Amino acid sequence: MSYRLFTLVTVVSALFCLTSCKDSPSSDSAEDQAPPSATEPVEEPVVEPVAEEPVATEPVVRTQALAMGETAPDFTLSTPDQTPFHLAKQLEEGPVVLLALRGWPGYQCPICTRQVGAFVAQADALEAAGAHVVLVYPGPAEQLAEHAQEFVSDTTLPANFSFVIDSDFGFTNRYGLRWDEAGETAYPSTFVIDTQGIVQFAKVSQSHEGRAKMADVLTALGELK
Repeated sequence: MSYRLFTLVTVVSALFCLTSCKDSPSSDSAEDQAPPSATEPVEEPVVEPVAEEPVATEPVVRTQALAMGETAPDFTLSTPDQTPFHLAKQLEEGPVVLLALRGWPGYQCPICTRQVGAFVAQADALEAAGAHVVLVYPGPAEQLAEHAQEFVSDTTLPANFSFVIDSDFGFTNRYGLRWDEAGETAYPSTFVIDTQGIVQFAKVSQSHEGRAKMADVLTALGELK
C-alpha cells in the first residue's frame, strides 16, 4: 500500500471513530438522568408530635373574705344528688342570697340548722323580693354528700332554695371563708348578690354566732329595686 493511500485510510478511520463516540450514550444512563415521574408519591418527613407537659394549677385561695362592693367569683357546685348549680346562670333570673354554712366540722352544726330554718320560714318574703337562696355546705370530700343529705333530712326546701356541697373547700377558699383551725370548716357568712354579680350585702362571722339577720337581708334585697 502506498504511503498516500495509508494516510487516507487512517484519516477515514479516525473520522468514523469520532462520529461513533459522539452518538453513543454517556456512562450515565438516560434512566438515571431523567427527573422522577410526577406520578410517583413523594415521601414527606415524619414529624413526631411533641408531648405537652401538664400545667399544674394552684387552687384559688383568698386571704380576705369577700366584701361588699366586690364581684362575687362565679362557681359551679352540685347538690348531694349531683345536680349542678351555676351561680352565673342563676343570676340571670334574679339576685341571689348566698349562705355559707359551717357544713360538716365532724357534726351537724345546730346554729346552722336554726339559721336555715329561719330563712325557710321567710321563703315567701324572699321570693317576693325575687331572690333565690343558695345554701353551701362545705367539708372534707369523704362522705360529704351523705352528711349534707342528713343535714336537710327533716327540712323541705322551698322551690326558690338550692342546697349544694363544697367538697374540700374549693368554694370556701375562693370566697376567703376558710376557717383553718382544728374542728372548723368555714366562717358562717351571708351575701346578697345582685344580677350583675356585685355583692350588695356581706356578713361574715368569725364565730359560730353572729349570723346575718333576716331583716337586714330583706332590706338589702329591697334596695336592689
